Parts: sequence; C-alpha cells; structure tokens
Amino acid sequence: MTLLASDFDFVLPPERIAHEPARPRESARLLDLSQPGQIHDRRVDALPGLLRAGDLLVVNDTRVIPAQLEACRGEARIGITLDRPLPDGAWHVLARNARRLREGDVLRFDGTDVSAIVAAREEGGGAVLRFSAEGSAFDRFLRRAGRLALPPYIERPAGPTERDRQDYQTMFAQADGAVAAPTAGLHFTPALLEEARARGIGHLTVTLHVGAGTFLPMRTDTVGGHRMHPERGLLSSAAADAINRTRAGGGRIVAVGTTSLRLLETAAGEDGIVRPFDGETSLFILPGHRFRAADLLLTNFHLPRSTLFMLVCAFAGTERMKRAYAHAVETGYRFYSFGDACLLGRDGAAA
Repeated sequence: MTLLASDFDFVLPPERIAHEPARPRESARLLDLSQPGQIHDRRVDALPGLLRAGDLLVVNDTRVIPAQLEACRGEARIGITLDRPLPDGAWHVLARNARRLREGDVLRFDGTDVSAIVAAREEGGGAVLRFSAEGSAFDRFLRRAGRLALPPYIERPAGPTERDRQDYQTMFAQADGAVAAPTAGLHFTPALLEEARARGIGHLTVTLHVGAGTFLPMRTDTVGGHRMHPERGLLSSAAADAINRTRAGGGRIVAVGTTSLRLLETAAGEDGIVRPFDGETSLFILPGHRFRAADLLLTNFHLPRSTLFMLVCAFAGTERMKRAYAHAVETGYRFYSFGDACLLGRDGAAA
C-alpha cells in the first residue's frame, strides 16, 4: 500500500501550539501510553515512577548553535541557515534566495571580517559554503553574527530573545552543532534526573546534530518520494556496550526524543546489537519499520503530516497515535518544541 502524507493529517487548533515552555520544565504534561491499551494524563515529573530499576535513558547531548545568518553578495541579501558540518570543514547550508548564488561567489557578513565561498549549489535551496574562519574563530563569529533558528511556528516577531537562548537548550547540551533542539530533552532538570538515578534508572548520552531539514515540510503527498536530510551522529563504543548490557540484563532502553531513537536504530544491526556509529544518517522511519534498539520513547507532540508524526506512528501504532493526539487536542495538551510530552510503548510490545 502506498503511504500518503495525508494519511498522517489531523486538525490542530492554533491555540494548541506552545510559544513558551512550561516552568519548571518537568511540570509539563505527560500523556502516558507506555502500557498497551491504556492512556493516562500525568506530568513529566511522574516519569521516574513509570520506569523500572535497570532501565536506561538515552539522551541527545547536541548543543544548539546560532545557525541563522544573513549574508551579502554585492547588494543582494541572502538568508543562510547552517545545516551540518562536512568532513572537510565546509558547511552544508540552506539558503533563501539561493537562485542568486553561483559557485565561486564570495559572501560577506555585516560587522565581521569573515567571508564564505560558495563551493557548491544544489536544487531546492541547498549549498556548500567554505568559511574563512575555523575552529574557535568560527565559534566567535557565530556568537557575534548568528541568531537562534527558532522553529517558524514559535511566534517571535522581533526575533529570538535572550530567554529563548536558555529555554531552547537542554541540560545535556555539550556537543555544538544542532540547528534545532532535541526537544524531548528540554523537559529534564537535574532534580528529575537525580530522582531517576535514585530509583536505579541510568542514563547516557549520544549525539545527533539536528539539521535545518527538520523545519522543511514534505513537498509531495507520496511519502516514498521524500528524502530525509542527512544528520551527523555519534554513538560511542562505551554507549553501545552499556545499551547492549542493559538489554541483556532485562532492562529497557528509553529513547529520549526522536533524534536519539533514529540514531539508535541507525546503529542497531539486524540482530538487535547496537554498534558504535560515527557518520551521517538519513534514516526515514515509517510504519512497518522493525524496531531493534528502543523499548520506550519519550517525545513531544509533532506536526500534522510530518516525518516525526510518521515515526511515532511507526513506533506506537498509527490508529493508536491518532486517537492519542485527538485526546491531546481535546484535553488541552500543548504541542511542538515548547509543548508537552508523551511516553510511548512500542506497538504490540509487552511493557
């Protein structure tokens, strides 16, 4: 059967979109679907009590960078969003007014002495830029010239605020490179993590740098025609060993966010063994995918017709998720990056 984006559509009233996070973070609501056939309305601070001693939380430690830049090519103004670093030191970017770019063009950035050469241009607004600054000099340039690339559904007419710079960063953030936050991790605080630890629940970090492609809508109704933008990921040998030991000992792997889940599934073999990974993944998870590495998924509520809603349908069952989202809309849950969360058990799996 051909999957269509319209198969994953639902009505979301605009007032359900969260423009600010819950304060404190763990006071956000949690829709609990961890048990087969059951649905419970809770709060995120109930999470440790829903898990078991020996379970393992896998969280994404990517750090959001100020990835939105404005460049000049002569008199032309070109919006640039950094997407991902490439192995040779260049950056893949998404560009507004990309039709004005040509290979070899030199871009300049107001108020700085940094420039970039267009090394390649792609259809659909993609380009490869080679910046004149590298390493710590590039980091200083971004702090000076870059802005936070908040999702377009978060209303900030005057641009991101200093509060946004704090709110849109998880407590685990260490590895610079994400354009967007791994938003399930936004719900965690040191107190919540300590309560989980006290209950015998472990945690470890992996890295998946969320790229600018996460903001792009599907351009075709035929799901099979969509191609995911590659994202850079790292799962260490120590993390792989801990995950495999947990599963062998009867503990459950709890993926915190769809980014952690996609990296786990990328690194897992047909035998279910997770192996170290260091590279790019463009894994597109759809209903029918056989999950190998995760038993539970903590995630926010996603956009209609989005690849992320397709992913949660693959994990927990399409009809089940449609019913759950209808319940969330009806009972006032808050959606998207600054919104509430849900805890999902795998479709057909015993809890």
